[in-house]
This record gives sequence, C-alpha cells and structure tokens, in this order.
Amino acid sequence: MTDNAANPVPNGVRAIAALFALCAIYLGIAGALMILRPGTVAMSSGAPLLFGLELSGPYMFLLMALIGGGVAWGLVELNNIVRHAAVLIAIAGIVMLVPSVSAATVMVQPKALAFGGLGIIVRVMVAWHLSQGEVADQFKAPPRTT
Repeated sequence: MTDNAANPVPNGVRAIAALFALCAIYLGIAGALMILRPGTVAMSSGAPLLFGLELSGPYMFLLMALIGGGVAWGLVELNNIVRHAAVLIAIAGIVMLVPSVSAATVMVQPKALAFGGLGIIVRVMVAWHLSQGEVADQFKAPPRTT
C-alpha cells in the first residue's frame, strides 16, 4: 500500500475509496446471491448503481463489483489513471440520474427527488474532490531516483 510517511493517502480519497468498496461489496453479494439462489434477490436491487445494466443479469453485477473494487484499490494506491476513471464513473452517474430527478420533479415525487438528488450530490462531491489540484498532486508519481 502507498500509505507511507512520504506520500500518505488523503482522508477524502480514503472516504471515496470506501464508498466504491461498499458499492462493490453490495453488488458482489447481490450478484452472488442471484447465481447461487435464483429468485432471492431481485435484479432491480442494482438499479441505483447500474442504471439499466442490471437487466444483463447477475454477471453484470459481479463485473461491476470487480470494477468497483479495482477502483477502490487503485484510489488507495494513489493510481492517477484510476483517479480519472473514478471521476468519469461519477460524471456518468450524474448524467444517468438527471432524467429520473427531472421526472420526479415534474411528477412531484418527493421521495424519488430526494434520493435522486442525494445521488447527484454524492457523485458531484466525488468528482469535485478528485479533481482538485492538491488532491491530483498526491496522485502524481514521485520522481524516480536511480
């Protein structure tokens, strides 16, 4: 792990990595249950995280769990490419939530509006934090000494 005194992992990055890890664990458990005991978990349980990909079945749950776990690990390791991937995932989540929030606003559904709005807020916070200059500097590789 990159958690040394010279280049510690910022707390915000740890929190974002934990968020990705929790989502990956949730999707992994749901996907495994779908495969091992069909019918115990509905495919719609992944809708808040998969945005339509849950219709591809339990293997999509497991694939996205693997990707989420990889992003969490890469963030803890301060991998700059993974930081960019996490920002893109957050932005894609924002884009995917806009139609549901708009529909909840038009149809006056406060619960759906609150959950969709909270989802957008969290994703904006993730993208904003990982895009800040001082956080991005932490991800830059230290100069090599030979």
